Amino acid sequence: MISARNEETVIGGLIESIKKQDYPSELITIFVVADNCTDRTAAIAREAGAVVYERFDTDHVGKGYALDFLLDRINCDFAADRFDAFFVFDADNVLSPNYITEMNRTYCDGYRILTSYRNSKNFGDNWISAGYALWFLREAKYLNNARMILGISCAISGTGFMIDRRLLEDENGHKGWRYFLLTEDIEFTVSSIIKGERIGYCDSAVFYDEQPVKFRQSWDQRMRWAKGYL
Repeated sequence: MISARNEETVIGGLIESIKKQDYPSELITIFVVADNCTDRTAAIAREAGAVVYERFDTDHVGKGYALDFLLDRINCDFAADRFDAFFVFDADNVLSPNYITEMNRTYCDGYRILTSYRNSKNFGDNWISAGYALWFLREAKYLNNARMILGISCAISGTGFMIDRRLLEDENGHKGWRYFLLTEDIEFTVSSIIKGERIGYCDSAVFYDEQPVKFRQSWDQRMRWAKGYL
C-alpha cells in the first residue's frame, strides 16, 4: 500500500523495485492511493502496473485517512482473504530485490507486525540528508535491532513495515486503518503493543528512503513530528 500526494517524479521507481523482487510476482499486488494529487501521480502509477484509487478530501487530510480510504477500496474490490498481509511504503522509497522474501521469512517466524532496515537514497547530498540518514540508521541498528535481540517490541517508523491483514479488523468487524494522528506510526505502535502484539524487526530487509535536503523542509517535517508526539 502506497499513499502518494504529488509524487510523479519518484513513484515509478518504487513500483519498479517492487516488480523486481525475487518473491513470486503473482503473490504481490501494488495498491496506490493518489491522495489529493494535482499532478500525474495516478497516471504514472497505473502505467507502471499498480492498482490506483484517487482520493479527493480536503477535510480529512493526512496519511492515516488515505490508508483507511485505500483499505476500504481494497476490501470492496477484492476478496476479504485475498491477502495475508500488507506492506506500507512512501512513494519515494526503493526496495532491495530480496526485501519481501526476507520480510516474509521473519513474518513466518510468528511476528504479525514487522519493521525493516531503513537506509537512505541520498546520504551524500548535503549535511541535512546525511543527518537524517544517520538518525534512521541509528534507529534500525541500535534501537530496533537491540530490542529484537532482547526479545522486546520494536517500533514502526512511518514507512517500510508489514502488518498481518487480520490485525486491521477490529472487534466490531470494521476493516481499516484507525490511526490518524500526525505521527500515525507511533499511535499504531503503541496501540499494537497495548493489545499484546510484539513488533519484530528484519535487519536483512533493506529499503531506501529519500531525505530532505533543505532546512525549511526539515523544519516543517520535524515540527509536524513534534506536534504528533505531543
